Amino acid sequence: MAGGIYLIQDDDRLVEMMEQPYDSEDQLQDLLVTYPNLIAGDQIDRATARRWLLISREAAPSDEETAVQWSLDHLFLDQNAVPTFVDVRRTPNAELRQKVLGQSIDYAANALFYWPIDSIIALFEANCRDRGRDPEQVFEEFLGADANEDRFWQKVKTNLQAGKVRLVFVADEISAEMRRVVEFLNEQMDPVEVLALEIKQYVSEDGLKTLVPRVIGQTAEAQQKKSSATRERRRWDESSFFAEIKARRGADEAQMAKAIYLWAKSQEPEIQIQWGTGDAYGGFAAQLPHKGRKPYQLFTVDIAGRMEISAHNYGSQPPFNVEQNWLELRSKLSSIGLSLPIEPGERRSPSLALFTLQDESALKQVLKTFDWVIEQIQTL
Repeated sequence: MAGGIYLIQDDDRLVEMMEQPYDSEDQLQDLLVTYPNLIAGDQIDRATARRWLLISREAAPSDEETAVQWSLDHLFLDQNAVPTFVDVRRTPNAELRQKVLGQSIDYAANALFYWPIDSIIALFEANCRDRGRDPEQVFEEFLGADANEDRFWQKVKTNLQAGKVRLVFVADEISAEMRRVVEFLNEQMDPVEVLALEIKQYVSEDGLKTLVPRVIGQTAEAQQKKSSATRERRRWDESSFFAEIKARRGADEAQMAKAIYLWAKSQEPEIQIQWGTGDAYGGFAAQLPHKGRKPYQLFTVDIAGRMEISAHNYGSQPPFNVEQNWLELRSKLSSIGLSLPIEPGERRSPSLALFTLQDESALKQVLKTFDWVIEQIQTL
């Protein structure tokens, strides 16, 4: 048995706490669900401690047709909307270490395929229901009452698209071999962050228990690379966006995006254009200011060649939070290829590929539909 640590009680009594292995991996997994702060957010980012929103325990791939037969131990998000994949093992040996590392890299490479944003939102809501909590309240406790939930989920999606995720291997003991592998991966993989987390358990004879987390993998070189990547985040504008979408998606899709942008510009000041930020992904949002209420985000257009809307944004505000109006909106948007859920306010983000609008009549119908949407909102 390894050496212990010592606690000084109020009566000046010295209590020795001896290191003790966990009874099972499940015990360690349960602790992370109950006490997410064990993922040592203050050690991962010493400037701004990471906080954690549990999305799901045992998160399986959402695509039923995939041949993958495993599930992720824990899926968390931090306050910057960075997906954090947590894999828990009790002191992995060499063979298990290779399996864990390979599987976790699989998570990072295929995260957007395995867990699209609609699936992540559904997992979060299901997890809240299982724990008897209201998702809105949980989110408010996590980011504050003034946080924009739709914008947060959009940022999660952007991070997934850009491969900006975090892998955390958790065990009661991280071997020297595992430490070297994690440090190597964290230095080489950008923007992916790869860390190991050792959580040792110490128990006293009278049942006191202490848990001591230690983050491994943050070499000076890795920290410099990650901080440089953060500083290089750009804010997109008209010039940079249309140059980039043309390079990525071709002149035809860039032309479709430009037509939508010019339509929105022609509606100013009723419509405001908001440009996003991001290392590799970005776009613009068309917003409709509305007196006394938060602005309506009509849609976004991104570099991946998609027009996207937020069902929750529409369904949670008048006039479309009324069933009859919602059904009319659903019918209108369905006719242009944007499929809203049956229930208003569900957290889903239907999207429309720009290449489907190359027919001039199709584009005109889309813009005419949003003319109708604006008219409905402004009649309030």
